Amino acid sequence: MATLQDYRDERLRKLDELRQLGIDPYPAQSHRTHNAADVVAKFDELEGQTVTVAGRITSIRKFGKLAFIVVRDFSGDVQLFLHGPDVAELDAASGTLGMQQLPLLDTGDFVEATGEVAKTKTGEISVAIKTLRLLTKSLRPMPTELTNKEERFRRRYVDMNVNADVRQRFIRRSKFWQATRQFLISEDFIEINIPVLETTAGGADANPFVTHMDALDQDFYLRISHELPLKRLLVAGYEKVFDIGARFRNENYSDEHLPEHVAMEWYWAYADWEKGMEFTERMIRAIVDATWGTRQFTLASGETVDFGADGTHFPRISFVNVLKEQYGIDAFESPIEDIAAKLKSEGLEVEKQDNRQRSLDKLWKKYRKTLAGPAFLVDMPTFMQPLAKIQPGDPRLTEQFNLVFGGSEMCKAFSELNDPVDQYQRFLEQEKLRQAGDDEAQMMDIDYVEALEYAMPPACGLGFSERIFWSLEGVSAREGVPFPALRTEHDQTTKDIYPDISLG
Repeated sequence: MATLQDYRDERLRKLDELRQLGIDPYPAQSHRTHNAADVVAKFDELEGQTVTVAGRITSIRKFGKLAFIVVRDFSGDVQLFLHGPDVAELDAASGTLGMQQLPLLDTGDFVEATGEVAKTKTGEISVAIKTLRLLTKSLRPMPTELTNKEERFRRRYVDMNVNADVRQRFIRRSKFWQATRQFLISEDFIEINIPVLETTAGGADANPFVTHMDALDQDFYLRISHELPLKRLLVAGYEKVFDIGARFRNENYSDEHLPEHVAMEWYWAYADWEKGMEFTERMIRAIVDATWGTRQFTLASGETVDFGADGTHFPRISFVNVLKEQYGIDAFESPIEDIAAKLKSEGLEVEKQDNRQRSLDKLWKKYRKTLAGPAFLVDMPTFMQPLAKIQPGDPRLTEQFNLVFGGSEMCKAFSELNDPVDQYQRFLEQEKLRQAGDDEAQMMDIDYVEALEYAMPPACGLGFSERIFWSLEGVSAREGVPFPALRTEHDQTTKDIYPDISLG
């Protein structure tokens, strides 16, 4: 049985023969006039006209003076029909191959073909070829199927070729972020890109990645959130700002989390959480309409989520009421020992550095798995959210809401805290948690406190990541990104093919 190395050696032989014929197997220029899908869809309009198509060969069949080649571009497939007497002969100067050189082509090669649009005797829409050029010689055969998850993740470019549904997923991912951007721009938000490298990692409870900038001889953090720089822009006088880009959280992989992922945050001056909830309902509906063309989804868990009609509102769920009703825990009064006992009785892990905040969050996260949603989680305790305003009727609670569906919190938003004295005190409380061993507690950002002292208007802000996309696609986090991070490994075939370098 032929091995990958055998196939590669044979293709290298063909590559050498093409070069001996004077053919450049990797020319720079292509002259495509039509894509494959247009040739097929617009046959009545194009029949008899000369077109030039280009794409990857997916099949070759040769029968004496006749040959049939199927090529695929991004739009789809089209058949090339070659009748020997009608096909131009070898012309190395222009890179043209004749019928005699067809054996030097393989599936996976990229070719360019010029000819008339026609139908074969069997009724197949085709391009009757006059000239055929090689654009790229492939050295490895593209498999016809690929199901091994590890292999799919490591060679995603092969996965996307073989599994059309994977390729289509990332078209939708692009539409998801385009729809997000277009909705915000239509609402007069300004997109302003902010730094990825920060001297203080703030805006979220997460463990940051650390890097070093040689030019300043100082450590920096990869951002864990867009929040604090965008709120500085509100101080600067902007009223509606957002940014879309990667953020980094040095945490473990799961079906819902990746250390690197794309996220968006917006901040809106003179708005509060009530306006933010209504805005979020309109925004999520606009995004799903543009990306999937539906508001009803069946998730991987089997749950059904319906984002509803325009003008309707998502129900609200109280964080403190859930803890009281489901677990008998008072978020403010129950001793930490009682909370730890409840964690154990619910089969949840109790860690040495667990504090009140982390313990209550674990109980809530167990309950939220039962929620199909969509709904807004409200009544978040002030000690759990150092960046939000308090509710006027109860200073123990913040004006925060989280969009919940499919058993997860998909976004976090709140009326932004703009009292510099209060903000400083909350940062101090977070510093105490860090000193007690909570690496995910927020860092003191004194520059941000100073910015607030220059005055930031009242505002609402919201952030969400592409986890919304993964959930509505019904895939895991690693399935939902083009190139998931993996531990570096090389198979034996690769080591044998490239013996001159050490691959471990």
